[in-house]
Amino acid sequence: MCHYAEKLYKLHYACAACRVAFKRHPAADGHRCPLCGQPMVCAGHDFAAPRRHDTKAWSVVAVVLAAGLRYEGREPCGCGKEPTFRPRTRAQVRARRRAAARTGTPLADLLGRADPQTPA
Repeated sequence: MCHYAEKLYKLHYACAACRVAFKRHPAADGHRCPLCGQPMVCAGHDFAAPRRHDTKAWSVVAVVLAAGLRYEGREPCGCGKEPTFRPRTRAQVRARRRAAARTGTPLADLLGRADPQTPA
């Protein structure tokens, strides 16, 4: 049985510049940040926003969202139970940036791996 197929769940939308996140239903024209007016990025079903004053954690969130990744703990239909890895610290982001520069692998691929040294 699909977890997310039973009803329409709200998605998390985040503005990393203002360090705010809201749960909203998907909209065709997107959602705008109430503070700066810029478009908010869809962060996925399972995004846990850091506290607003935690600038280090928000810098990691900004890198992950800029790479086009979302925070999904399940497959989009909800059937898969394997959580996807996302970095939580700036040290993890730095390690993946170094590995991307060294190997030529796109950063988005390495941000989704628990160990940046393992091949895909």
